[in-house]
Amino acid sequence: MEQINIKQYFSTLSLVEKIVMGVMIPIFAVVAGVEHLIAKLMGLTYNEVNIIVYYMLIPLSWTVMVDYITALPLLTPMFIIGWIIFLWKDKMTFRDRCDWAFRLSVDFLLYFKKIGWNYIVSSVIICVVVPALIYVELIYALTRL
Repeated sequence: MEQINIKQYFSTLSLVEKIVMGVMIPIFAVVAGVEHLIAKLMGLTYNEVNIIVYYMLIPLSWTVMVDYITALPLLTPMFIIGWIIFLWKDKMTFRDRCDWAFRLSVDFLLYFKKIGWNYIVSSVIICVVVPALIYVELIYALTRL
């Protein structure tokens, strides 16, 4: 990954872009910092923690909530079975599988450059804002039961 000069980078931004980045950078830093801390405390890599959180724990919590809302316990068992199959289908280690999935995730987030989002902006929107909105909807649905 190429290194950039922060002052030089910010000098190229419009006022609106500077405001957006002023909001996004601290959010990104906190989330990434927490993931790094968890990784260190648990003896895992950052990539492993990232995949566990965003591909396992968050979606699992959604499936549990949807199953509860619909009173049909289908999604959660299917999700768990899917992960079991994915993890044990070949000889790839969990760490290697997480590194592979993380690289794909980075590629996906970098794709949003086409609409003007850099990696930090796309990370915050896709990995923080969208999940938060999904939680709001699911929690609202739970309160309506």
